[in-house]
Amino acid sequence: MSVDVIQLVRAALPEAVVRQLSNCLGLPSEATAKVMDVTTPALVAGLLHKCATLDGARTLFASVLGQEVNADIAEQLPRIFASTTGVTQLSSTGRHLLEHLFERRIDGLSDTVSMQTGVPAHATHAVTGIAGGILMGVLKRYLLDHQGNIGQLPTLLGQQLPHIAPFLNDGLTTVLGLGAAAAFAQTIGSPVRAVSSHFDHPAAEPASGRGPVEPTLSAKAPAVAQPAREAREVRHAGLKAQQWLGVAALSALIGALAAMLTWIALAYCPSATDFLGRHAVAAGSAVADAPGMTQAAAEPTPSQTARADAASVSGKVETDAAPTLAKDSTFIVSVDKSGKPTITATVRNVAERAELLNALTRKFGAGNFNADITIDESRNAADWLPHLDALMPLLATPGAEMKIDGTRVELSGAAADAKAGWLDRLQSLFGAPYQVRVFDPAQAVADAAQSFRNAARSLLAPGASCATTDLLKTLNLQVVNFASSDAHVPQSAFDDLGQSAKLLQACAKSGHALKLEVAGYSDNVGSESANRELSKERADAVRAFLVKAGVPADALIARGYGNVRAVASNATESGRFANRRIEFTDAQAQ
Repeated sequence: MSVDVIQLVRAALPEAVVRQLSNCLGLPSEATAKVMDVTTPALVAGLLHKCATLDGARTLFASVLGQEVNADIAEQLPRIFASTTGVTQLSSTGRHLLEHLFERRIDGLSDTVSMQTGVPAHATHAVTGIAGGILMGVLKRYLLDHQGNIGQLPTLLGQQLPHIAPFLNDGLTTVLGLGAAAAFAQTIGSPVRAVSSHFDHPAAEPASGRGPVEPTLSAKAPAVAQPAREAREVRHAGLKAQQWLGVAALSALIGALAAMLTWIALAYCPSATDFLGRHAVAAGSAVADAPGMTQAAAEPTPSQTARADAASVSGKVETDAAPTLAKDSTFIVSVDKSGKPTITATVRNVAERAELLNALTRKFGAGNFNADITIDESRNAADWLPHLDALMPLLATPGAEMKIDGTRVELSGAAADAKAGWLDRLQSLFGAPYQVRVFDPAQAVADAAQSFRNAARSLLAPGASCATTDLLKTLNLQVVNFASSDAHVPQSAFDDLGQSAKLLQACAKSGHALKLEVAGYSDNVGSESANRELSKERADAVRAFLVKAGVPADALIARGYGNVRAVASNATESGRFANRRIEFTDAQAQ
């Protein structure tokens, strides 16, 4: 089994499909294709690295054949890319799969691709997830079509090394945890071949009864899995290969008996359904995939065989829910005019909390800082903790603001002052894979406007959906960036609000009349009453603009909520920017 996986992905993305995706993302087609060409080989390298261990290969095989992966993705891309909803769902699914397999956030990869290609980060984040979804889909289709088993997946990915090596560089491989590109290309082949060989020729249990013999892999290969799992793989390999007629006959007998027992249990003991559903694959039968006894006794199709393979190596049937991905730890700093810092953080355990508090106490003394530190055991480790001592001067800078979310560092306030040099200092301090940036409100408005216009064009296309959820999602992409303490609609928002009016009018003409609430929100600067009044005035201004542009007056109501329902921390400029918002909601649903 040999194929160029990169070419399979490219074949799924002809020029017309790339143009569709580009329209949704607001990119030139050349930029989208460039991001795909950089991202896909890096993802293949990550999957190849996963196959360097026995457990990693098992996990990857089960994931590829899981329910989240769409084997027909290549044929369905034109329909998926016809709406922003389809693009978003595919990107989200792809990112979830990749982060589960790589056991890390993939924002670092997409940020690196952004820097290397010059394409905006919001677009490379989306394309990374999409590339992952397509890559997993074409792998699943190929395995199903060729009845591939678990041992052939490492071999298939190993054959991709000559195709991906020219596209890899240290930035891409380092951020994925693969080390330097050249070293990865030189060393990955040996352990992957050992893993593939292990699955193709599993060790048999000795007659002495002392337990299974551990097969000898190369020095770089991982330790052998637990004996019970090895025994299951031996049985599984025997069933699939069908090299011994005695084993095949015994398997058929066991399968028939299992099917009969299942039929009896379902007929006379409905409560047994859950137990049998969980254990049917382990018994060597196809009952778990079959609605009844007759199908269980029939010859399994390639897709049924592949699903059984995935279930046996993962230890669960594919209806099991995927594990929840851990969120990143966070560290938000806001320093007042006197130099007293306020810290808001979420860390993984008591030890990390104590380390943070001890460092703050050593620097500022007890009572000379404010700290709200939450412990969440589901979070990733706070990898920024070792840099605390170097960060202390920033934490003492009056007016400085900083936010660390995983490997993303954002500076604002006095910390963003170019003369202070914090951007360069933190870039040098953290190094790869951290991304250190200064918050730029003008760029944030421009990025939001581009995303909104792309989505709006898609909804204005002939036959586009007027579903309330799609419309609200698009409307809420725009940013109406009012001047401080002002309620006049800014010039920068005229075009986007005009486009919003066209969307609402188009839906009304097609018989999808909606009643929406225009809700105004503020940050926490100023009094609650003043913020509530100002947010109401801004909501009224947006409503008046839309009505003047042709939206029926009875289709819109305006309300102001002030600084409640914050969507981000008010401790940083980007958080306050996000909280000062106009939000469209379904008034009828309320």
